[in-house]
Amino acid sequence: MNLYRLPLYAVLSWIALLSVSYAQELEPRRWAHVPVDTNFFGAGYVRTDGDVLFDPVLRIEDATVSINSIIATYLRSFDWSGKTARFDIRVPYQKATWKGLLDGAPAKVVREGIGDPRIRLSVNFIGAPALKGKEFQSYRASHVVNTVVGAALAITLPLGQYKEDKLLNLGQNRFSIRPQLGVVHTRGPWSFELTGSVFFFSDNDEFFNGSKREQDPLYTLQAHIVRNFRHGIWGSLSAGTVRAGQSSINAEEKDDQKEDSLYAVSAGMAVSRTSSVKIAYAKGRTHKEVGSDADNIAVAYIRAF
Repeated sequence: MNLYRLPLYAVLSWIALLSVSYAQELEPRRWAHVPVDTNFFGAGYVRTDGDVLFDPVLRIEDATVSINSIIATYLRSFDWSGKTARFDIRVPYQKATWKGLLDGAPAKVVREGIGDPRIRLSVNFIGAPALKGKEFQSYRASHVVNTVVGAALAITLPLGQYKEDKLLNLGQNRFSIRPQLGVVHTRGPWSFELTGSVFFFSDNDEFFNGSKREQDPLYTLQAHIVRNFRHGIWGSLSAGTVRAGQSSINAEEKDDQKEDSLYAVSAGMAVSRTSSVKIAYAKGRTHKEVGSDADNIAVAYIRAF
């Protein structure tokens, strides 16, 4: 037996877990006020281990996926009509391994290569004036109680590894457009953050052997409590939810709506005046009989220049 014998609607759960890093992305300090005309480079590693839950009639048991991701990011902050804006790009390199028992026989698929990159434009249009140097430091020191409101548009590009004759791929072969709206209220060393997003997906007209895959919008909401300490150390607790996003294959609707809960704990610290490190653990759990559960561990290094 091999995984290519899985029905198309069954394999959607496996595909959904590979793209979990987008929908289940919890980002504390997402809307942080930063000085303009600053560049940031980041490199990170993410390990994802997940269980995939299928309809019992499919006789697929002990289904799992493991994903190792190395992610490079670049961010540039700039002045947009007196407001702080930023552009960032993220490119993942991934190795994913799917395993399971199909009719009692072991099955395994491995994929390795570039995943779909993401670009994003963000603007903090309330509470984050475009400042740098001493002016930025003075503003932050005099605004220990402050509220920032921002908006963003992220686009995931269909440039990752993809083959039409393979059911399991690293790339999604479709665009994803995600508008975001966020608010952060800072009071002394504490910050309280809330971000809402909607994912809109283009169709994949080359899903598998000429099939067409469509997906309804996916809605996400995430909240964070962040505590800042001395010497550039911070910690956060996060929670989120993912809803809707039903798929269809060749216009036939599938029972794969998302209803997931997400939890995370993160910490970071400055290691020099221009660089910092971050570590995070995130857990995603489905509330559906069919879906996926995932655990993620991430470490990252960020340098400003």
